[in-house]
Amino acid sequence: MTKHTVGLAGFRGTLIQPGDPDYHAARQVWNGGIDRFPAFIARCVTAEDVSLAVLFGVRHDLAIAVRGGGHSMPGLSVCEGGLVIDASLMTSIDVDSEQRLVHVGPGVLWRELDAATQAHGFAVPGGEISSTGVAGLTLGGGIGWLSRRYGLTCDNLVAAELVTADGEIMQVSEDAHPELLWGLRGGGGNFGVVTRFTLRLNPIPVPMYAGVALYPLAEAAGALSVFLDVARDADDDLGLNAALISAPPAPFLPPELHGKPIVALSGCYTGDLAAGEAALRPLRTAGTPLVDGFGPMPYTALQSMVDESAPAGLSVYARSEWLGPLDDTAIERLIAAAEQMTSPMSQILVRIAGGAIARVPAQDTAFGFRGADAMLTVAAMWPDRTDLGTAHREWTRATWESLRPWSAGGGYVNHLFDEGPSRVREAYGEPAWLRLTALKRQFDPDNVFHLNQNIPPEHT
Repeated sequence: MTKHTVGLAGFRGTLIQPGDPDYHAARQVWNGGIDRFPAFIARCVTAEDVSLAVLFGVRHDLAIAVRGGGHSMPGLSVCEGGLVIDASLMTSIDVDSEQRLVHVGPGVLWRELDAATQAHGFAVPGGEISSTGVAGLTLGGGIGWLSRRYGLTCDNLVAAELVTADGEIMQVSEDAHPELLWGLRGGGGNFGVVTRFTLRLNPIPVPMYAGVALYPLAEAAGALSVFLDVARDADDDLGLNAALISAPPAPFLPPELHGKPIVALSGCYTGDLAAGEAALRPLRTAGTPLVDGFGPMPYTALQSMVDESAPAGLSVYARSEWLGPLDDTAIERLIAAAEQMTSPMSQILVRIAGGAIARVPAQDTAFGFRGADAMLTVAAMWPDRTDLGTAHREWTRATWESLRPWSAGGGYVNHLFDEGPSRVREAYGEPAWLRLTALKRQFDPDNVFHLNQNIPPEHT
């Protein structure tokens, strides 16, 4: 029921304003370092609600942010003094096993989608933290465990329902507005608010062979070298990720290692269990593991395996880079950066790309780095909100700079922070950038959606 109308006649959701009991909870997002105070939060329940909210924001010249799962790393899910179009209650999931499609609301989280699709023996390639929203990840690309086998999340987007800047509710597919569908496949939230995603379902084994092996930093050079050797010859069924993290205060780790840097080698196999065990054995024998957590597991367990490493409420600052082939010098720099971490919650991640990602023609989506070997994410995370993060941010930027010699040309759209227009342009790549700006002029000439995406207004 509508709490306040304020010019939103016919609105079926709830309009939240400063002073309302639930205002402060509603404005919080996953990144605890984001502390913004919107004038209105329009919590929508239908596409028509979203349309009314967009028109309300335009009529009152309000900055507009769009919230799905609220997991945007740079905090694009909320804005200062403007309007948040909150789609977190729009959580419908309709699995069509016969057509191998799933229709998903914009407020759905990956753990909800994964559970629904795994029950039918299917999955959509998603990220690695199960509390992430499907909407934002999809629109910015979406790389995860299944991507080498089935492509990016955006590669699996086959249709969408979209509310445009003038409030129109459009059905977008290969047959209707194909150029707009191209832009939604990795182009960010530049063109409107997606109120329904239709995604391709892909078969997965239940259970699948997957897990993680942890090594002390003293064995990091050898372990990472083995990891990269496996990656060079990996078939499409093999998903691979390496992380330099701090050892948690867990009973299965020696107390003297708690809070100290360690290396995690993780992977999954989307084929036969025995073949998966053989393919991933080198990650388990790259040294003397502190922990060997590999074995058969449901995909949902794999997707939530590292949730505890990224809880909501931490302050986060990140940099990313698509990488070419890595060598021993790159390994040395990764280890050196781990030794200099300023917070035990911080992480350095190397996600292996290639496989199906590389085989999608460059012109088919707005995602621009099909030829990259891997993706680097350097994420500083710290719990103290009174800490402005100066040291953590400096460590993040220094680590990112140290790995730039291996860059494939730009960063990941979903991980862009305050990096400037030229960096944003690099993240799309020049051909996609030019095509996106033309599309932006067509569907949002007044730049209504400039806070929830990555094409700055001065470039539209």
